[in-house]
Amino acid sequence: MTTNAPYLFPRSDSTVLPDPSRFFSHDLLSSPLPTNSFFQNFTLKNGDQPENFHPYLIKTSPSSLSISYPSLTHNPAVVYKAFTSDITITGSDGPDPHSRKTHVISSFSDLGVTLDFPSSNLRFFLVRGSPFVTCSVSNNSSITISTTHAVSSFSGNRSSTKYTVKLNNNQTWLIYSSSPINLVKTGSTINSTGGFSGIIRFVVLPDSNQDSEPILDRFSVCYPVSGDADFTKPFEMEYTWQKRGYGDLLMLAHPLHLKLLSTSSSTTVLDTFRYKSLDGDLVGVVGDTWLLKPDHIPVTWHSLKGIKEDHHREEIISALVQNVDALDSSADVTSASYFYGKLIARAARFVLIAEEVCHLDVIPKIRDYLKSMIEPWLDGSFGPNGFLYDPTWGGLITKLGSKDSGGDFGFGIYNDHHYHLGYFLYAIAVLVKIDNLWGKKYKPQVYALAADYMTLGKKKGSSSVYTRLRCFDFFKLHSWAGGLTEFTDGRNQESTSEAVNGYYSAALLGLAYGDIELAAVASTVLAFEIHAAKMWWQVKEDDTLYPSDFTAENRVVGVLWSTKRDSGLWFAPKEWKECRLGIQLLPILPVSEILFSDVKFAKQLVDWTLPALDREGGVGEGWKGFLYALESMYDKDGAMEKVKGLKGHDDGNSLSNLLWWIHSRNSGDE
Repeated sequence: MTTNAPYLFPRSDSTVLPDPSRFFSHDLLSSPLPTNSFFQNFTLKNGDQPENFHPYLIKTSPSSLSISYPSLTHNPAVVYKAFTSDITITGSDGPDPHSRKTHVISSFSDLGVTLDFPSSNLRFFLVRGSPFVTCSVSNNSSITISTTHAVSSFSGNRSSTKYTVKLNNNQTWLIYSSSPINLVKTGSTINSTGGFSGIIRFVVLPDSNQDSEPILDRFSVCYPVSGDADFTKPFEMEYTWQKRGYGDLLMLAHPLHLKLLSTSSSTTVLDTFRYKSLDGDLVGVVGDTWLLKPDHIPVTWHSLKGIKEDHHREEIISALVQNVDALDSSADVTSASYFYGKLIARAARFVLIAEEVCHLDVIPKIRDYLKSMIEPWLDGSFGPNGFLYDPTWGGLITKLGSKDSGGDFGFGIYNDHHYHLGYFLYAIAVLVKIDNLWGKKYKPQVYALAADYMTLGKKKGSSSVYTRLRCFDFFKLHSWAGGLTEFTDGRNQESTSEAVNGYYSAALLGLAYGDIELAAVASTVLAFEIHAAKMWWQVKEDDTLYPSDFTAENRVVGVLWSTKRDSGLWFAPKEWKECRLGIQLLPILPVSEILFSDVKFAKQLVDWTLPALDREGGVGEGWKGFLYALESMYDKDGAMEKVKGLKGHDDGNSLSNLLWWIHSRNSGDE
């Protein structure tokens, strides 16, 4: 390439993508826009479905914003927080009768979004993890504060800069203002008399704990307006909040933050200052810079422990030769990007297994197969489908997805990008590893695939044509698979292992090309994703994070939503436990050893799943294979006997891969 301009796949003329111009400010529309973000509901349809900002759910209407500090509803199948309008803030009519009648996203950052209400003279700095909701009122306006509950008491201080509102649902809300404001209660409505310009902050007393009020008083005058997350070095991420006012900044940390928060951070943890959330208690942290340090994750091509016995290698080679002999690039093949990706990634596994068992004779055939299967997607010659560039939101979509919002599992509306592209990148990384010249020839197209979900990009002034780390949530520290679809429960992700594969594959691609930055960033995101999977998807018997009735019935979450934990899957009911196990393990890779490093939990998960295999109507052989793979972590011989009895495998798995996995387990793993 003679310039540094990124490669662009053919331009899409999608008929299914929503129009972002209704809610984003005009100056943001010329840059790539987030498609899987924590505020995505604010950009879709009427923009009026809630989003989770920890500790509050926030919901908008054309001229107001509502805050909910919801209680937890749960049963053995589901845990969720339902929105209730505890506090609603409405402004007066703006000076321009022709101003936009919706909220406007005027800016966004890794950790926050700013919503303007031009018709109401209101601007909200919504920053995740802030115990306060901060509102800027302009043009000497009046405001109205309302609630769906009865107001049982209302009082203000002498300076008219702090008010206390007690509701009949046992919540106590505090209202702070940057200068005196005269608020008067009428029924369940509180109105300002006279105009006001300045900052108003709303905060609920956590569980109406009066001991928390002096803390909130102290930190009420310093507020965040945005927050950035930066990868300062491998396996480190630094939060920096932009703040206004004066004094120190009080924020809230979820359990994974607290686990990874570096002791070298200039922060103070207020352990007794806590809010309840679906993700565990949110604990007060003082400081406008946090340093998070996840565990170092070894990104390796091969298993961590290797295959030690010659007869084990011979058994793997026998299966490998049969699997490779069956590869046929001229056979009829799926046109769906997800299943195609699984198919080529499965074949790429054969290369690395062959290397590990020192049977290199099969590699040339696999290399030729991979070339013939991958190149049509990179050069646009694969007739039924292919990659396109969407300039509206800024990202890759597929031909099938551009005309059908359900095509390719919604890839055309930005669902599952790290899943589909992760499989492609795995196969490509392996091919680049064994054929550098091929890798050099197709590097522009390959990097376009990676950039779709791995762009680091500067937030401002970036020339990138893709949004920043499309699927990854910098606050929750895991990815969201759900794209541009409005959901009452916010974004969602089902398979953590496929998310892990997406970042693992990107890291391998960095290794294959000698791209240290890509390898480092992908490895770091991978580490966070694994931590989050272990904390929020893997449900251990003695866990106390979720309610006891849910924990008793579930060893894994099915679909994790922003405001819900569901035991069911997109494609299967909760009773199909083998699917719930499998979708959190596939594809089986060296990195799976890290994702399921807890052998005690693996046994709990297998024991919980095994009865499902006796279900009337039968269970797919492919799903059984994943169960037996986990079983081999503590019972190699028993699992091996079951694997040899399988009549088939998942379309991304093989007998070679299962034998490789089992024989690379140490008998002393427990």
